[in-house]
Amino acid sequence: MTDILAPDDCTTMTEVRAGVDATDRAIGALLSVRFGYMRAAARIKPDRSHVRDEVRKAEVIANAVADARAGDWPEPVAATLWELLVEASIAYEMAHFDAKAEAGG
Repeated sequence: MTDILAPDDCTTMTEVRAGVDATDRAIGALLSVRFGYMRAAARIKPDRSHVRDEVRKAEVIANAVADARAGDWPEPVAATLWELLVEASIAYEMAHFDAKAEAGG
C-alpha cells in the first residue's frame, strides 16, 4: 500500500488520488458512526414529533460552517453538504422511529 501523504507534500496525481481515496474511506467510516447516532436517537426519543428539530438543525449547520472557516475550506460548501446530511439524517431517523413504532417499541 502506498503511504498517504499530506496534501502539500503530494507531487503526483497518484499521490493525490491515494489521499482522496483514503479521505473518502475515512469520511464513510465517520458517516457510519453518525448514522449510528441517528438510530440511537430514534430509539431514545419518545415521540416522532421530536425527530425534526429545526433549532438543532440550524446549530449543526452553523457549527459546520464555523469549522469550515477555521479549517480554511469553503463555507458555502459546508452549508450545502450539512444541509443535505442533516436532512438525510432526519429521514433516516424517521424511518427507524417508524420501524420501532411498527414493531411495538
